[in-house]
Amino acid sequence: MTTSEASTGRHCHNAVGPLHSSVYFAPEPEEELAALGLERGAMAYLASRAAPLGAVDAGTVTATFYNFNHQHVQRHIPAAWTVTTPEAVLTARLRGADRTLQRLLGTEVITSTQMTEAAELALHAAEACRREARPLYAANADLPVPEEPHLALWHAATLLREHRGDGHLAALAIAGLSGIEALVLHNATGRAPTSALFMRTRGWSAQQWDTARGQLRERGLLDEAGDLTQAGTSLRGETEVLTDRLDAAPYDHLGPAATARLTELADGFSKTLRAAGAFPAVHFGKG
Repeated sequence: MTTSEASTGRHCHNAVGPLHSSVYFAPEPEEELAALGLERGAMAYLASRAAPLGAVDAGTVTATFYNFNHQHVQRHIPAAWTVTTPEAVLTARLRGADRTLQRLLGTEVITSTQMTEAAELALHAAEACRREARPLYAANADLPVPEEPHLALWHAATLLREHRGDGHLAALAIAGLSGIEALVLHNATGRAPTSALFMRTRGWSAQQWDTARGQLRERGLLDEAGDLTQAGTSLRGETEVLTDRLDAAPYDHLGPAATARLTELADGFSKTLRAAGAFPAVHFGKG
């Protein structure tokens, strides 16, 4: 796989990914999960993303999510499964995604031929995803494909996101980055969620964050101001290249022309999501 081919796959992932991740910043999914009795915030999020795995314990969630404080996870999992079931959570999750996309994209986009085309292309790409060593992808791949095109696209976006994500965790482990170190390094780019959001949602304290930042400085990956050094930039680049290699199969399967078409369609939908306020600017940046 050439650098250009890897970049093409990454660009497609970056275009498709927001169709899945928009649900994490929207009120509708949390409303649906709260109606099941789950606490809003961490419990709802952890249960929603872990539900395809079944009623797993905290250890499995920490292992598969990678960058969450295990003590934070333990406060909510497996307690969530005493409130409701993974099956009920999956149904609520899909209802929440439906409501979110209906609101952000609008009826005209939801019912368009472009939506149907994008769903078909994304599902075709996902056919080539690999289950080996990819627990979150494999668990989601066992779920039925929704009939409605916008939900089929959301499902396919979830598969492609978790497939790349599982591979990315392997790349982070090879890079010798702990979960919190990976967050700090990502935040240092200025293009990630804020440190405050990362700490709140992943359960890390300011002291733990500062300790991880110090460890990255000792490795020469961050400078005294907390910015990426050349070595830090290089390590992130190497990690992304390895992630691209591990995530090549769906886009190789789709082929260059169809991958470019899916990128074009998904990018248009994602721009509409952003214009509708799906990703509030207050949640992004180094702050």
